[in-house]
Amino acid sequence: MNTSRRKFIWIASAASVGVLSVPVLPKLYNSITGGQRVSPHPLNKDFPADIDLEFTASPDQVQLLNGSKTNIYTYQTRILKAENASVDKLPGSYLGPVIRVKRGQNVRVRFKNQLPRESVIHWHGLHIPQEMDGHPMYAIDKGGEFVYEFTVNNRPGTYWFHPHPDKFTGPQVYYGLAGLFIVEGDEKGLPDGEYDVPLVIQDRKIDADNQLVYLDGGRMARMQGFLGDRILVNGQPDWNLDVKKGTYRLRILNGSNSRIYKLAWSDGSDIVAIGTDGGLLEKPVTRPYLMLSPGERIEIWKDFSSQNDGEEVQLKSLPFETGSPMGGGGMMGGMMGGGQQQTPNGTAFDLASFHVTSQTGVQKELPAAFAKHKTLSPSDAVNANNPRSFHFSFERMQWVINGETFEMMGVADWEKVKLNTTEVWEFINGGGSRGMGRMGNMMQMPHPVHLHGLQFRIIDRDVSGMNASVWESVKDGFVDQGWQDTFLLMPGMKVQAVMKFEDFTGIFVYHCHNLEHEDMGMMRNYEVIA
Repeated sequence: MNTSRRKFIWIASAASVGVLSVPVLPKLYNSITGGQRVSPHPLNKDFPADIDLEFTASPDQVQLLNGSKTNIYTYQTRILKAENASVDKLPGSYLGPVIRVKRGQNVRVRFKNQLPRESVIHWHGLHIPQEMDGHPMYAIDKGGEFVYEFTVNNRPGTYWFHPHPDKFTGPQVYYGLAGLFIVEGDEKGLPDGEYDVPLVIQDRKIDADNQLVYLDGGRMARMQGFLGDRILVNGQPDWNLDVKKGTYRLRILNGSNSRIYKLAWSDGSDIVAIGTDGGLLEKPVTRPYLMLSPGERIEIWKDFSSQNDGEEVQLKSLPFETGSPMGGGGMMGGMMGGGQQQTPNGTAFDLASFHVTSQTGVQKELPAAFAKHKTLSPSDAVNANNPRSFHFSFERMQWVINGETFEMMGVADWEKVKLNTTEVWEFINGGGSRGMGRMGNMMQMPHPVHLHGLQFRIIDRDVSGMNASVWESVKDGFVDQGWQDTFLLMPGMKVQAVMKFEDFTGIFVYHCHNLEHEDMGMMRNYEVIA
């Protein structure tokens, strides 16, 4: 098909899932729940906004590679007000901006949708009210507007934002709708300014006409989740950065749809983690590598002062086993109508290159400890001896949680929690309402698990049900000491987390952050009731 025809199909958004354009599926809802439209939130003139932004999500084109421009989605951003805050584009990137604010500030974002499909913004990791969180029930159609107004309640840390419409999150994120939301603190002794560097890592597939390819591998590709064969960092291929001989704070987001990374340094040095999803750890943690699943963030400390002039230091993803027979095609690909083979999860990649210059930069000493965290003990949980269980599994040819798929307003009895209570939840990769069975075991996969509306603490990671060689390939890469909102649940693994439901009542979602799994219904509501 020629280029002009390809561009016509992009503009018309008339193609189905495939190579040429964003997939367009039958419209299943128009922000309608229970027969009633969820009204878009209007501007509140009395809201004392410190930051006032206008985001317009729309199709655009970018010069990603030599030759034809690449069709993407982007957040066109207009700054109306930014008091003691900053809103900056990542250099040369089509991704959303980096918003830097402080705790306690009031944020207003006037979201306008000019996409072919409904959309909504989820503020990933933020502790905000139901109507501000980006639940799919609040998605607006093309031409609509939704005004987000909320107070920043979170600890200083690296958060992010992205679309969250039911069944269309995967393609909208894939084509470029994602940005960083950084809550800054007053910590002393940490790299700042040019030494505080965000890295958004995403895998993509680009065809000969420089167009992004999404889900061209049939049903099997959708069951696995999208897996590209090329790495983009901050929306750029072959990303590299000139660094001085100094100390850097790297804020890393896995913004991929489904690819997991095993982060390591090419110079053989250990990785020093100083922060997780919900901010700084109580003290630095040293690992030979770090596992980072979609949606997760990790902050790492890197001192380049001992490197030689002109040395290239690579941030790499090392190979690992996923424990899934779905990876790489084969029998399951044939059974599910798989097409072109994807580059499997666990494949090694070079991610980002740091070129060490001869310039002397600011050098800092790694702190022995950071501020103490607010305590949240399992002994405070109302169900300490009887955790709620959530099985992430494959049943009836669907990805499910406790045997169920997403319902816009559906909340089961086992998904209702009391305001101002602490609970322990256990997440299990496998089992389910009917047990795994032969087919279920064949379809086991890693699941990045994300809860909206709160941060939690991981208190136990049970690997007794895991394949030994799979565990051996990833076991040194987990950092469970900090606050998190997303974690990696490997096949056969059980994870217990303690969390407190406070400040806000309402309906929030929890789901697999493999975005294709989420779009297929591996998502449920939980409700906080007074």
